[in-house]
Amino acid sequence: MAKKAAKYMRSIPSSQPTSQHFPALSCMVAAVLWGLLWYPLRLLEDMGVPGLWSTLIIYCSAMVFLLPACWRWRVDFLRHKTDYLLVGVFAGWANLAFILAMLEGEVVRVLLLFYLSPIWAILLAFFVLREHLTKTGLLALVLAVLGAVLMLWNPEMIDLNKMSLADFYAITSGMAFAVTNVVVRKIGEVPIGMKMGSAWLGVLGLTLCGLLITQPQLPELTIQSGMLAFLIGFPMMYALTWTAQYGVTFLPIQRSSVIFLLEIVAGAVSAAYLTNEIVSNIEYIGGALIIFAGLISVLKEKNGDISAYKSS
Repeated sequence: MAKKAAKYMRSIPSSQPTSQHFPALSCMVAAVLWGLLWYPLRLLEDMGVPGLWSTLIIYCSAMVFLLPACWRWRVDFLRHKTDYLLVGVFAGWANLAFILAMLEGEVVRVLLLFYLSPIWAILLAFFVLREHLTKTGLLALVLAVLGAVLMLWNPEMIDLNKMSLADFYAITSGMAFAVTNVVVRKIGEVPIGMKMGSAWLGVLGLTLCGLLITQPQLPELTIQSGMLAFLIGFPMMYALTWTAQYGVTFLPIQRSSVIFLLEIVAGAVSAAYLTNEIVSNIEYIGGALIIFAGLISVLKEKNGDISAYKSS
C-alpha cells in the first residue's frame, strides 16, 4: 500500500493544472472537508483519545504512506529546505492548533476566528508576493467577509477578557494558515506531496513537543477508536491536505482565501445538525453570501482579471 501511495504522489502534476477550474474546485472540496473534520475528532475525544494523542495517531498513519515518496524527493527538499521548514512550522501549527481549537471551543466561534485568515493572507500576498487585487476579487472578498459576519457575529467577540484558549488556538491557526498559503505559492514548481510531507512532519514535531510539555497520560485505545484515527489519517488527511495545497499552489491568494470561506458554511450547517448549535435565518443568509462570493471568484473572472492576480 505504501508503494502505491508513493507512486500516486509522484504522479501528481506540479507544473500546470489540467483544467482552469480544477484548482478552484479543489479548494472548495478542501473547505468542505475541513469544515466537517471537527465531527470525527470529537468522536475520538468521546472515545477517550484527547486532542494531542489523536493528532499524533492521525498524522503518523498519514505520514507512513508518504515516507517513501519523501525519500525520493530529498534532493528537492535540500534545494528548498528553508521554504519546506517554513511550511513545516507554520502548516504544522495551523493544523495542530485548528484541531485543538475544534475540540476546546464551539465550532462556529472557532471557524469565525480562524477565518480572519483571509485578511492576513491578502496582506501577505500584497506585501510578499506582490499580487494585485482586482475589482472582482475585492467584491468577492467583501461579500465573503460580510457573509461571515452575518453568520457568526457575536458581540462578545470584541471582549478580549472573554478570550479562551480555544480562541487563541483559532486565531493563531488562521495566521499560520495564511503564512503557509503564501509560502506554498512561493515554492510553486515542486511536488505537492513534498509540501504535504513537510506540513505533516511539522504537525508531528509540534505535537510531540506538546506531549513532552504537558505529559498527559496514555489514552486507552480500542479497536474502534484506533481504526477511526487511522482512517482520518489515511485516506481522509490525504484528501484534506492534497486538495488544499493543490488549490493554493495554482490559485492567487485572494481567490483561494475567498473559496476557503466555504468551510464556515460546512462547519456551521454540520454543527447545527449534529450538535445543539442552531443556525438562524440570518446565518443562512450569510452562508448564501459566502457561496455567492465563491462563485464570483471562480466563474466571473475574465482572462484579464486572472492574469492581474498573478505575481509580478
